[in-house]
Amino acid sequence: NVSSLFSSGSRSSKTFKPKKNIPEGSHQYELLKHAEATLGSGNLRMAVMLPEGEDLNEWVAVNTVDFFNQINMLYGTITDFCTEESCPVMSAGPKYEYHWADGTNIKKPIKCSAPKYIDYLMTWVQDQLDDETLFPSKIGVPFPKNFMSVAKTILKRLFRVYAHIYHQHFDPVIQLQEEAHLNTSFKHFIFFVQEFNLIDRRELAPLQELIEKLTSKDR
Repeated sequence: NVSSLFSSGSRSSKTFKPKKNIPEGSHQYELLKHAEATLGSGNLRMAVMLPEGEDLNEWVAVNTVDFFNQINMLYGTITDFCTEESCPVMSAGPKYEYHWADGTNIKKPIKCSAPKYIDYLMTWVQDQLDDETLFPSKIGVPFPKNFMSVAKTILKRLFRVYAHIYHQHFDPVIQLQEEAHLNTSFKHFIFFVQEFNLIDRRELAPLQELIEKLTSKDR
């Protein structure tokens, strides 16, 4: 229910970024449709594999945009519970705390509340996705040489939003009956990053037990 996402006032709509659309009729749009169709079959391991004859960069790009949209929406449902008061630091359980730096505007990592951190993070990701030199949407425009390292940084950071939701806001997720949705989205994300080795194991530590639980049934 999208209207309820926006009804809670200006603060949550600030963090809730506009959906990033892949242009219809483009090859990337076809790839997204292919991904959605294979997801529908319920076999996530198969769904993340590079379709035959496709370009890995393009496949990673399409899925990165899709994960951004999914996480954006999932976080949008719980922004009322993630406030300066409830989450004065960006954490994923007592052992993991994240400080924000993007290397350009903020070079030295700063300690900030979770809503502020996630706002920085999602705005930063959105800026990368909107950059045609990094994420070309036009056919025939090549991906830059550093595309994979950019994609890895984006995915590493998006993971932190899942980790924060699971550790700090799982109760509202259950109340909102979003649990199955969150688990499916996260499992898809994990299978994807595992398939192409996109996130360092150390980075996944805050959700290691959950990852083992979700992925053990599908070996």
